[in-house]
Amino acid sequence: MRKKIVRQILNILCVLIAFFHFIPVYILVMVSFKHPDDFSSRWIPPKYLDFGNYLDVLGDGKIFQAFGNSILVTVCAVILVLFCGAACAYPLARIKSRISSFIVNMVLAVMMIPSLSVIVPLYTNMLKLGAINTYWGIILVLAAYNLPMSVFLFTNFIRTISTELDEAAAMDGCRDSLIFFKIIMPQLQPVVASVLILTGVKIWNDYKYALYFLQKSKLETITLYISKFFSDFSVNLNMAAAAAVLAILPVCLLFLFLQKYFISGLSEGSIK
Repeated sequence: MRKKIVRQILNILCVLIAFFHFIPVYILVMVSFKHPDDFSSRWIPPKYLDFGNYLDVLGDGKIFQAFGNSILVTVCAVILVLFCGAACAYPLARIKSRISSFIVNMVLAVMMIPSLSVIVPLYTNMLKLGAINTYWGIILVLAAYNLPMSVFLFTNFIRTISTELDEAAAMDGCRDSLIFFKIIMPQLQPVVASVLILTGVKIWNDYKYALYFLQKSKLETITLYISKFFSDFSVNLNMAAAAAVLAILPVCLLFLFLQKYFISGLSEGSIK
């Protein structure tokens, strides 16, 4: 009886938390369908559906260029994060020593450093390398910033994979590189989905690094494009909301497609 009550209380709390997090999305969608001259409360849904904001955003044409830049940066950075994170995590998970434990602890420490605290020296170094206003520069910066979390998740997940598989493959004559690619990699689907979603969303939503390292309009990402609706002289909240709704659709579809692997990857890779 007590377990049922506790379970019902937890279910109610989960619903309340989900409702609380859904409020910004609800307001965003409501504002995107309202006419700019409609000054009614943002909580009240409109009695009409005005697609003018979406048509204006899509008709501008620049949003497609921003989408293309965001897709290019996100895909390339995520690929680097996945490959480098898995490659770094394999020896850290298999070699049990003080050095490997120290490196893992250092990875955790790096994750705690605020990103804006290193923006000045990072910008200075990237300027010397000629990486400002380049795709490869922003890709390397975002990949490096998201790599520690990838290494942490991959390391904990690989530790749950039995070492007997490695030993059996080694007895068959496989090298460490072949063991990694043929034995370990096929079992990393859940944690790959988790890293893909977590890092992909962070890179897709990045604004601070894009603001400093992408200063040309032809290189602007979707976040920079949305920010242009807000200025010192005017604010077009309705078009900004419409552009934001379009911007979050790819991320939502990605999560819905990979949510099963995402949950299992987090539970197995972070808790065990």
